[in-house]
Amino acid sequence: MNLKITTKRSLPLVTAALALTLLQGCASGPNASRDDPFEPLNRSIFRFNEGLDRVVLKPVATAYRDVAPEPVRNSVTNFFENVSDLWSAVNNVLQGKPREGIDSLARFGVNTFLGVGGLFDIAGNKLKIPKRKEDFGQTLGTWGMDTGPYLVLPVLGSSSVRDTVGLLLDAKGNLVAQASNVPVRNSLTGLRLVDTRANLLEAGNLVDAAALDKYTFSRDVYLHRRQSLIREEIAPAEERFDLPEVSPPAGTAGTRTVLPAPAPGAR
Repeated sequence: MNLKITTKRSLPLVTAALALTLLQGCASGPNASRDDPFEPLNRSIFRFNEGLDRVVLKPVATAYRDVAPEPVRNSVTNFFENVSDLWSAVNNVLQGKPREGIDSLARFGVNTFLGVGGLFDIAGNKLKIPKRKEDFGQTLGTWGMDTGPYLVLPVLGSSSVRDTVGLLLDAKGNLVAQASNVPVRNSLTGLRLVDTRANLLEAGNLVDAAALDKYTFSRDVYLHRRQSLIREEIAPAEERFDLPEVSPPAGTAGTRTVLPAPAPGAR
């Protein structure tokens, strides 16, 4: 599964992954695609992640889902989503979207103070403030940085060169990773990992049942989703071509008359 948990412990993994991208000669396969030139290496890490998930992460996440009541699990998810809203506000502003940045900041403030530290999504459920989730990888994309080759990071899963660089900044904006109390930080990091995996159990089962090549499926879905998110950020405003209007004749106030379209060939 693709788990993007940015913590201080992830920094050595991110740095190692970037270093491995420089070793193209030994990592590239003879028939490697343009988006995935390091496929042999990526598949090896993917198999490692799958084994770790099968032996440790999935059983723990399944037990957590079965033991913890749903309201408790929802509150845990809300807490970590609330923490991410503050960093989303920063990235929205960096992408030139002040309104979305204000929404993210408002969500963080409302849910922190009225939602008991973010355990309840008051901003979304009561005030209908939309969630504007962004990360620094998306910010780099809106600034014009190319995606770069596809990467699979140990434990963290699918990424790219651009998104791996973004992880370095995301770790700095992650309030959980910045906690000074080491036991608290480690406990929250572990809980976040388990909560994220528990939320993906059903999707993971569908992928296991449907995908002929799980690696290729995961890669293509990840790259398509990330490219779609970037396109949404930089897409120009849609142009409108409305037909001209004429003033309504006397006695027909409130109606709207549209000039008929010219006949074909008319000038």
